[in-house]
Amino acid sequence: RSVYDDQPNAHQKFMEKLDACIRNHDREIEKMCNFHHQGFVDAITELLKVRADAEKLKVQVTDTNRRLQDAGKEVIAQTEEIIRCRVQQRNITTVVEKLQLCLPVLEMYSKLKEQMSVKRYYSALKTMEQLENLYLPRVSQYRFCQIMMENLPKLREEIKEISMSDLKDFLESIRKHSDRIGETAMKQAQQQKTFSTALQKQNNVNYGRNMHLGRNRILESKNEITLKRTFEDEDEHEEEVLTVQDLVDFSPVYRCLHIYSVLGDGEIFENYYRKQRRKQARLVLQPQSSMHETVEGYRRYFSQIVGFFVVEDHILHVTQGLVTRTYTDELWNMALSKIIAVLRTHSSYCSDPDLVLELKNLIVVFADTLQGYGFPVNRLFDLLFEIRDQYNETLLKKWSGLFRDIFEADNYSPIPVANEEEYRIVISKFPFQDPELDKQSFPKKLPMSQSVPQIYMQVKEFIYASLKFSESLHRSSTEIDDMLRKSTNLLLTRTLSSCLQNLIKKPHIGLTELVQIIINTTHLEQACKYLEDFISNITNISQLTVHTARLYGLSTFKDARHAAEGEIYTKLNQKIDEFIQIADYDWTMSESDGRASGYLMDLINFLRSTFQVFTHLPGKVAQTACMSACQHLSMSLMQMLLDSELKQISMGAIQQFNLDVIQCELFASSEPVPGFQGDTLQLAFIDLRQLLDLFMVWDWSTYLADYGQATSKYLRVNPSTALTLLEKMKDSSKKNNIFAQFRKNDRDKQKLIETVVKQLRSLVNGMSQHT
Repeated sequence: RSVYDDQPNAHQKFMEKLDACIRNHDREIEKMCNFHHQGFVDAITELLKVRADAEKLKVQVTDTNRRLQDAGKEVIAQTEEIIRCRVQQRNITTVVEKLQLCLPVLEMYSKLKEQMSVKRYYSALKTMEQLENLYLPRVSQYRFCQIMMENLPKLREEIKEISMSDLKDFLESIRKHSDRIGETAMKQAQQQKTFSTALQKQNNVNYGRNMHLGRNRILESKNEITLKRTFEDEDEHEEEVLTVQDLVDFSPVYRCLHIYSVLGDGEIFENYYRKQRRKQARLVLQPQSSMHETVEGYRRYFSQIVGFFVVEDHILHVTQGLVTRTYTDELWNMALSKIIAVLRTHSSYCSDPDLVLELKNLIVVFADTLQGYGFPVNRLFDLLFEIRDQYNETLLKKWSGLFRDIFEADNYSPIPVANEEEYRIVISKFPFQDPELDKQSFPKKLPMSQSVPQIYMQVKEFIYASLKFSESLHRSSTEIDDMLRKSTNLLLTRTLSSCLQNLIKKPHIGLTELVQIIINTTHLEQACKYLEDFISNITNISQLTVHTARLYGLSTFKDARHAAEGEIYTKLNQKIDEFIQIADYDWTMSESDGRASGYLMDLINFLRSTFQVFTHLPGKVAQTACMSACQHLSMSLMQMLLDSELKQISMGAIQQFNLDVIQCELFASSEPVPGFQGDTLQLAFIDLRQLLDLFMVWDWSTYLADYGQATSKYLRVNPSTALTLLEKMKDSSKKNNIFAQFRKNDRDKQKLIETVVKQLRSLVNGMSQHT
């Protein structure tokens, strides 16, 4: 660069220097060549000498090579054969190694196919798992392994579908066989309970020791027979005890559960199983519409439910997590609510007490069976108390019909007994004691009629029937005693009382029947204390217990007796009215017949014979009936005189009427019913007597003068009554004595009547103003 940057002649100077340098180097090269030239020539000379030897050596080497090649051809052939064999050997070894890897896979796959064919699906899944995790990864590069890998998920789905199909068949099977499973479980529970009860009865042979001796013997013999039969039944069925595993094959459930668990779908299976079982529970809990008609309908309903929950309990205890206690409790609570609603509805249709009792027994066995499997059943026993009330209602209806039949069949006459045997038969049915009657010789009559011992026996049968329902309710003897007394009270105060009241009101029941009814109710009332003892004996609860209820039969029979007494009074009055209606007075007669009217004599004879029947009645009842009859007769006769349709009455009619009243007074004074003091009964006719005396004597001056005084002779004569009767006589006098006005005595009598009438009217007006 400095050359080109200098002045213009600098380039030339540079070239000159360069040429000088080149000439110096050429001289040095020439010197070097001249120095080594002799050595080069010597080397060429030596090389030419070696050339000839090299040609000889080449010929020798070529010949040697030819001979060596000819000799090595066989070796090469053998060597190539060895190499080929070694390659084959290596390939065979490789194939054997690969086959050793593939053979277990093929064997496992073959085993898998065999397990699938014999339906060993759980084992097949385990085989698949070994194939996938252990065998197939070693040979995954082969095509057949890939095909196997692709088939395994399909086989799993196939196994799931097959196991699910088996599960569905299982669910359908247990739905059909639930009633048999439940029936077997309930039968076993009932046999166990019967055996325990028989043992308890044997240990308590003194139970009810205060009861009648004959009944004690019967009960003891029944207990021995029951226990003997129970032991025999136990021996017979000892080898026949079946479990739920014997009746149902649960392998599909276990298999399906294991399969889904292995496949990781255990939760899906659990949800499906529970969902299907809930659906089946709803179907099982749905009763048939005619279930209430027969006990078999209830038995099948309970058997299906028990079978359902026995299966669930078994699944709970033999599987892990498929069902849980929480799930079964929830399912049971749902079922229990439905069961109670169904039983409450269907039991209300039952009108047969025997069917209700059998239903109760089924519910008890049903509850005891499920309680043995750990399900709470307290609400079922609470329901039984509701059904017990309904059972009592059906019993009351049934016994109402029995009572009516007894009353209809009764002849309402004392029971005749011809000998000692007949007498003992009667008193064995009814607790009757009468020392006076015992002293009499046979034949004799008991005061009550045939219906009394029958009613008493039916009340005892009712107590037995009520006791049957109270058994097995897990209640104390005190509670059972209280229930029996309450139901018996209902029987006495409602059913029997209603039947008695209806009986008393029936038109065909006459005075004789009413008297017998009063006697019957008296004896039934006295027998109530024996019913108290009877209940205490069968429940073994003393009557001295503070909370023991009492029987209200006394009030029932008293009310019935009062109603019968009232009906007696009514029928007596009706009979009197019938006689009064046939009375045929000639109110315008001039003189009396001189004897009492025929209708009245018939009436008095009827009363006399009727009151003779009243001798068996309590004294006050007979006296009240007699007094009521006399008072009613007196009032009827008074109303006959004062009848508004009767316009005229003659003195002769008054005299005839007086003769009839005299007969009534004679009847009253004859003491038709003992127990009246003095002339108490005659006072029933005092109003008539004073009124008739006033008109017969014509003692108006005394009546008017003493009116209002306590010592008045005609104190019972009311001014209005006297005025009414006097006006009837006044009209009669006018009609019968048209021309009597021309006679002075008759004119004076008419004036006197008019004067008395005026005075009586003033008395009546004064009384009305005073009131």
